[in-house]
Amino acid sequence: METQTNAFLGNERVGRLMRKYAVPCVISLLVAALYNIVDQIFIANATYLGSYGNAANTVVFPMTVIALAIAVMIGDGCCAFVSLSLGRQETADARRSVGNAVVLVVAASVLLTALYLLFADKIIAMFGGTVNEETFRHSKEYFFWISLGIPFYMFGQAMNPVIRADGSPKFAMVSTLAGAAANIILDPIMIFSLHWGVMGAAVATVIGQIITAALSVWYLAHAKTVRLNRGDFALQGRVVRRSLTLGVCSFLSQISLVAAMAAINNMIRHWGGLDPVFGQEQYAQIPMAVVGIVMKFFQIVISIVVGMAAGCIPIVGFNMGAGRPERVKRLLTLLLIGEAVVGLIALIIVEGFPRQLIAIFGAANESVYYTDFAVKAFRVYLCMMVFACVNKAAFIFLQAMGKAVASTLLSMFREIVLGVGLALLLPQFFALDGVLCSMPAADALTLVASMAVIFMTYRQLDRMEQRA
Repeated sequence: METQTNAFLGNERVGRLMRKYAVPCVISLLVAALYNIVDQIFIANATYLGSYGNAANTVVFPMTVIALAIAVMIGDGCCAFVSLSLGRQETADARRSVGNAVVLVVAASVLLTALYLLFADKIIAMFGGTVNEETFRHSKEYFFWISLGIPFYMFGQAMNPVIRADGSPKFAMVSTLAGAAANIILDPIMIFSLHWGVMGAAVATVIGQIITAALSVWYLAHAKTVRLNRGDFALQGRVVRRSLTLGVCSFLSQISLVAAMAAINNMIRHWGGLDPVFGQEQYAQIPMAVVGIVMKFFQIVISIVVGMAAGCIPIVGFNMGAGRPERVKRLLTLLLIGEAVVGLIALIIVEGFPRQLIAIFGAANESVYYTDFAVKAFRVYLCMMVFACVNKAAFIFLQAMGKAVASTLLSMFREIVLGVGLALLLPQFFALDGVLCSMPAADALTLVASMAVIFMTYRQLDRMEQRA
């Protein structure tokens, strides 16, 4: 009965399935991304915080990404494992994977929270928070409250793909929307009415995360396809290894952003200090604040891209497990076209309307140096958006097919070798401009490898179709 519930994944039209799963997933990830972005918008428009608050938000942002990286490794890996298992009619393994994922994310989140609280000052300094005293003060306050919400944040993010794999993408979307709505309502109250500053923004975020986590717990108790038993929560090495292996690409795609942000923030602090304008104390936080804002817009676009691809994981996994390569190939084609279109639209926006984008984040309260640097940052840093979108799609699709090694290697090449390497190398020749050029250069070089892997994937699917 459980496998019949998901049997439509192997029969329904591929385009319709993609819309059914991808749209709620995109909305879920967009809403999740908006947690930090909404905080930054309200902080930036509070005159008593301004670019100092923006810079603090940028400093703390990588620490939330670390939590997200661990959560999606567990959640996306479980999602892929469950989908493959249901396609093969191995429902017991599907249940064990979900039960083990719950145990892993709870344990990991508690441990990470403890580490954050114990080493807060050192972590903030590692990500450039010591650029000046005011930025450090705001960073420390914001980080403390965000750290307290880590267990709820990680649990909600890990269970979101699991809920999709169970066949309920709309509930996954609603649970995330509910938390984000609470954050959006509470942010202006706590920042402007109560005058709680960055602490208010963080508390509003944590309350929203608690709501999402609570809804996820409710769903697990009422799952429609994978009904958990008490024994499913006992960790099994085989299930844990396979699930985490399938999720490692998601982990790397997120954790590499942390490594890149650490490199970028420190390069900004170093080369900004040598700049005739940003070397002055009153302007020192501007490059960090601006690059953080540009990264937030990029996160919005990538949330759409990853949502489209991750939404396809249950469909791809089920059809691979059921031996339907022709449907997998059709889905890959639709996904690549869709991702390229998203990248093109984003490129038009960043190149044509950078001033309007930066105005959302409180540019009216800042100096002309802030606006000028922001315009340049948007146009240079994001000029290869189309390539970035196609690359992300390739990484995640390979993961969904169960090709964990290929997905991981390709992701590591882009995110660590090029993402971090170029962020450290190019500033040596082009100073602050080198920081801005590092991301487009990495995406352009990665596209060559992605195209080769995509071509080989099509060839493999063709051979599988011929044997079927």
